[in-house]
Amino acid sequence: MIKKQQTGLMGRRAFVGSAIALGGVTTLATPTLLRAQSDRTLKVGTYGGYFQDSFNEHIFPDFTAATGIAVDSIAEPTGEAWLVQLMTAARAGQAPADVSMMAQVPRIKGEQAQLWASLDETRLGNATNLPDHFVHRYEDGSINGLGAVAWYITLVTNTDTYAEAPTSWKALWDPANADKLGLLALATNSFLLEITAITWFGGTGILDTEEGILEVMDKLAEVKPNVRLWYRDEGQFQQALETGEIPMGQYYHDVTGLAAADGKPVRSTFPEEGGVLDSGSWCVSRASDKVAESEEFMNYMCQPEIQAKLSRFVGTAPTVRRELTDLTDEEYGAVASSIEPILPRYDVYSERGDWLNQKWSELVAG
Repeated sequence: MIKKQQTGLMGRRAFVGSAIALGGVTTLATPTLLRAQSDRTLKVGTYGGYFQDSFNEHIFPDFTAATGIAVDSIAEPTGEAWLVQLMTAARAGQAPADVSMMAQVPRIKGEQAQLWASLDETRLGNATNLPDHFVHRYEDGSINGLGAVAWYITLVTNTDTYAEAPTSWKALWDPANADKLGLLALATNSFLLEITAITWFGGTGILDTEEGILEVMDKLAEVKPNVRLWYRDEGQFQQALETGEIPMGQYYHDVTGLAAADGKPVRSTFPEEGGVLDSGSWCVSRASDKVAESEEFMNYMCQPEIQAKLSRFVGTAPTVRRELTDLTDEEYGAVASSIEPILPRYDVYSERGDWLNQKWSELVAG
């Protein structure tokens, strides 16, 4: 049974979405020091609110008990504000956090700026538990980040309106669904470009060029007659989904599952093309003088039993391979799927962000 609160997940999810897509708040929460009987400490930045609270309760104390390293828990600000703070501080030889949980576009920008420390792979033996797409490397092959947490965006429906679950993302284009869809409003958090590319163009390689992106946007624009709401407010869409006002759309798999468990007439479906697997990664500031402790923390977090604990208590999908965990089919199904996922093309948003957002507004969700 997954022990997490629906409202907390929504708050954490909104934070993650804004961290990927928007600039935002620059205020830090007061750090929380989880003390150990040791002078070894580590500043760890995570997404704030419920997410940080869950780490403070379920993860950091056991890490401290296992390693003797006290954790100074820091809530990161939204958007790229945290990346800017880390970069500014690094130029002054300072690290507001030693290891930070980074959304993927800021992580890539930090990598391009050589902000992240190159890590000692011999101290990260548990990194072999992660698929390659969760192991981030510089061009010289050195590791600069590891997958921390993950979550899925899936095709969701109201069960009173749709007696049978759709099997493909193609349902978004079906004329029978006119004025029935709720879709995430931004290119950078909806990943509808990747969904369209996988569903209609055989893969995301078409997104390598601006011409290809425009072709995908033209295809995606065909869903517009079906869209009733391009949403930024998750709570607004969830309420409309539950009442049947907007009976189909894209949403977060685990949150939808919680609503269904509460008796709401909703379901989450992993289409045959896969759900979208979004994630955050651990990275270490090059200005940190606690690289060894950071490596110890990251190696600890790559243990299957720790990832399984995150699935049970925080509601995230494991970043390690499923077969390594002791999650039951029910527990795994609540947060993930064995269907090959759609992996976001974060590089596209990093390299062509301004152009892409402009074309998105003009052609898709304007």
